[in-house]
Amino acid sequence: MAKTKISVQEIAKELEVPAKRLQQILTELGVSDEEARRGLDPDTAQTIKEMAQEMREELRTLLLPTEMTVRDLAQAMERSPTEIQRHLMVRYKKLVAPHQKLDKETIEQVVADFGLKVRWEEPQPAVVQPIAPMPPTGPQPRPPVVTIMGHVDHGKTSLLDYIRKTRVAEREYGGITQHIGAYQAEYHGKLITFLDTPGHEAFTAMRARGAQVTDIVVLVVAADDGVMPQTVEAIHHAKNANVPIIVAINKIDKPDANPDRAMQQLTEHGLIPAKWGGETEVVLVSAITGQGVDELLETILLTAELMDLKADPSAPFYGTVIEAKLDKGRGPVATILVRQGTLRRGDVLVVGKTWGKVRAMFDHTGKTVERATPATPVEVMGLNDVPVAGDPAERVESETRAREIATERQEAEREQKLGQIGRRPSLQELFKQMQAGEIKSLNIILKADTYGSVEAIRDALLKLEKPQGVEIKIISANVGNITEADIDFAIAAEAIVLGFNV
Repeated sequence: MAKTKISVQEIAKELEVPAKRLQQILTELGVSDEEARRGLDPDTAQTIKEMAQEMREELRTLLLPTEMTVRDLAQAMERSPTEIQRHLMVRYKKLVAPHQKLDKETIEQVVADFGLKVRWEEPQPAVVQPIAPMPPTGPQPRPPVVTIMGHVDHGKTSLLDYIRKTRVAEREYGGITQHIGAYQAEYHGKLITFLDTPGHEAFTAMRARGAQVTDIVVLVVAADDGVMPQTVEAIHHAKNANVPIIVAINKIDKPDANPDRAMQQLTEHGLIPAKWGGETEVVLVSAITGQGVDELLETILLTAELMDLKADPSAPFYGTVIEAKLDKGRGPVATILVRQGTLRRGDVLVVGKTWGKVRAMFDHTGKTVERATPATPVEVMGLNDVPVAGDPAERVESETRAREIATERQEAEREQKLGQIGRRPSLQELFKQMQAGEIKSLNIILKADTYGSVEAIRDALLKLEKPQGVEIKIISANVGNITEADIDFAIAAEAIVLGFNV
């Protein structure tokens, strides 16, 4: 007795699989159109059913971008745009055009209504393909990059001004004519690059964006005040960045100066002076008289020599934005610190999410320069928008490619913001994870409305019951509202910000 033939239409109807999907399976099995029209034997039909079922399960989950038009969604779901429009109107009272973009929540709702699931695509960062490098000369010694940090009014600016006044003039006649966020000083024929940025806020803002440009931190501590809250914060910033610290105890010219007390306070925070058997170089200075400044510069160069800092000027150019602004007369300008390679006038750059062709470059004295080598800061004109401190700067082969990469990065950032559906754990959840042993250390940045509140909350946190081996570190505790600098610090230090009445 002949086996009963089963039609393809019956299988498609039974499994609710589109005919073209079924045709794909038939082609894979080598079933011709003629055989399909005559009907399939039960064994072949069963194989097709199994494959169709597997395919149906795969089709239930759609891989979608986080931003789609009605037409895009209809195409992904193999439906007509009119059907999606009608569904949105009837079910959600939303009147949308085929070209109109839908948010993630609406996309999820529509897909679920049709019995499907969504898996969101991860935005892919645009990758710069650098132009072919010059024949390499190999790594060459480069100047150290130094950031001066410390408590307000302890003399950071005065110290920078003294170095600038006495050490830049030896090499650059005419002095400084403009502020570009960085400058170079010379001592015994060797250059030192100082980042003239507003303290540790800029330092952590760049670190939060993945930019580690500082080689050495000079921590300024006033000999009369000693260690203060911002001093402690600066120590944490430098240690989290794994950057060597040189301590400059300033204001030793004052009658009430007590450098020994300041050094004793520093030991309480893990900075033991070398002359006391520790590893921290401590130099006594006066930004007013200049006492000890030469010794400080000597110590910086010695530390840099031990670090063996090198970069290849012939490698593909790479730099980091130190600061940027919109100048009324010159348009967007950015101070870029060359990290490797050589930056030249006329180069086409991608800088973060902006781009441009270098029309002019200026050094820290305001002089026009044609090129800049590693560890050299230059002010650059020619970008089409103002970048952000910490943005990477890379050279590409053409303005067309630069524009494409910048656009891709802008779109990727927009999709990422739209796609951030996750959330950070609450404080209660973090404590539960600590109790379960999932977290061994919790860094906290504390902000409150009064000093009394700060102390009370600090004591309460440190007295919390916690499993053995679990540590709570309050890395910063201050009065005032939570600021962007606090958030940058939290990102860089992998900490949480805890606010009370702010």
